[in-house]
Amino acid sequence: MGQSKKSQIFNSKDLIAYFLVAGTGAIVQLICSSLIQDWFNLSFQQSIWPSYMLSFVVGFTLTKLFAFDARRTNQTRREMVKFLMVAIFSGFVTDLGTRIAYYFSNAYFQVYTYVLPGSSKEVNINEMACYIFGMGCSFISNYILHKTFTFKSTGFYDRLKVLIK
Repeated sequence: MGQSKKSQIFNSKDLIAYFLVAGTGAIVQLICSSLIQDWFNLSFQQSIWPSYMLSFVVGFTLTKLFAFDARRTNQTRREMVKFLMVAIFSGFVTDLGTRIAYYFSNAYFQVYTYVLPGSSKEVNINEMACYIFGMGCSFISNYILHKTFTFKSTGFYDRLKVLIK
């Protein structure tokens, strides 16, 4: 039974679909982070949460539609509440992973930058690598939680509604 349960969670179709969806969300998050830094003159670390929240909408929509084939569940509100809970946890994992990597990057590595061709935008490669590391830290936990909690009927949402009322 343990092997069967494991293969159900880590089946290649869902894992590949989730990787593509999460990759799209990561790109949205990185672009938003860069724009937020430029437009609002925020530091790299200050841009993590706002960009994370913007990518949340993209992430939920794509995950529901493509990653776990949950487009026809008719439980979008329930899934959104659960997705938000997982996303908040994931946000902390991303933030912590990024900050830890950033600490080590600043302490032990030289800062590398790259100017985007055709623009004056300078990208701090160290910050970008730290951010990607932080997002990578939350990838597996997100996959498991979304597959076994968000897009699966667990009874949690019904119990939560009773507590709130």
